[in-house]
Amino acid sequence: MIDIHAHILPGVDDGPNTIEESMEIIKLAIEEGITDIIATPHVYNPHYNVPAELVYEKINLLTLEINKYELPITIHAGQEIRIQHSTVEKLSDGEILALAKSRYVLIELPNDGIPLYTEQVIQRIIQLDKIPVIAHPERNRIIANNPQHLMKLINNGAIAQITAGSVAGHFGKNVQKTSLQLVDNNLVHAYGSDVHSLKNRPLLFDEGLSYLEKHKRLDAVDIFLENNFRILNNREAIILELGEIPSSKWWKIFH
Repeated sequence: MIDIHAHILPGVDDGPNTIEESMEIIKLAIEEGITDIIATPHVYNPHYNVPAELVYEKINLLTLEINKYELPITIHAGQEIRIQHSTVEKLSDGEILALAKSRYVLIELPNDGIPLYTEQVIQRIIQLDKIPVIAHPERNRIIANNPQHLMKLINNGAIAQITAGSVAGHFGKNVQKTSLQLVDNNLVHAYGSDVHSLKNRPLLFDEGLSYLEKHKRLDAVDIFLENNFRILNNREAIILELGEIPSSKWWKIFH
């Protein structure tokens, strides 16, 4: 299995502080059956800005430790990119990283809203022949209140990644309920742990998948894991037809 969203690089953002903590997360990932992790530290986040050079430097350090103990896992480079007006220019200039050198780019929206320029940035990323992956939309307040906002971004060419902890209930029942509603309407396509630490923001990769299986979302599990593989290998993702969201179930779309 492949984890496409993880904060495992030591001492760069709100992930692990030390290489020892990073290795504890990596060893747990191996126990859960994960063979590849795309490291995605924050960039252009209001609190953290980890440049590409530092991403590669920290991955090299972790890889040395992994090889030292002959652990069966590979770490790949990426970033969780907070959306801004200049995202497209920085992506075009090679200043920010796609996921594992693929066409897929992990984009973070603010938790409490969607910037007015988001749709335009998504369209321009597509014009660069890259595919935006919206990180954890289930934790965005506007999308949770009205998933048609996410549907518009997907109709513009983006895909979305749901978080293991959200599905497993780590962020509360409301986020968990929203997660299942997005899954049921084919509004999410990939799956990531978004792990930050063993305690406060744990891995929960297997726990989230088990919850989906227990609640009869077996097809979703298969598609998430397949799309994670396709993202890592720069192949076209599986995108199912979006569900019909009843107006009685969701808030009407804002204009």
